[in-house]
Amino acid sequence: MGLWSFIKDAGKSIGIGKAEAAEAPSDAVYAEIKDLGLEADGVTVEVEGDTVKITGEAPSQEVREKIILAAGNIEGVGSVEETITAPDAKEPVFHTVEKGESLWKISAHYLGSGAKYMEIFEANKPMLSDPDKIYPGQNLRIPA
Repeated sequence: MGLWSFIKDAGKSIGIGKAEAAEAPSDAVYAEIKDLGLEADGVTVEVEGDTVKITGEAPSQEVREKIILAAGNIEGVGSVEETITAPDAKEPVFHTVEKGESLWKISAHYLGSGAKYMEIFEANKPMLSDPDKIYPGQNLRIPA
């Protein structure tokens, strides 16, 4: 189980906390996860205030981490509480992007070389569509 903090005012806007999503914010978060093409058939999503609670089973550690990030990188979400099991489950490594950072800089810090930035980009697909399009407050998955 993990509790992950996110910057509530950063991320993709899908109406969480606003009138248009007030009736079914859990459905909106689940739809965003599915729209990204993530295998989320084995998970359940519940939204309580600015916290997204996700339970169930993911097919792999990679998908587990991507589901957490997909839910957390939504505007209006302040935290993700998850109890997702996966066959190869371990503690994920996430990084919150700060102003002025690039994938090159983040890669140099975590992977020992900025030239390995594409590893971080690939680890965050489909949430990232371009290695130059990251924003402050966004959380990224750091590959092992």
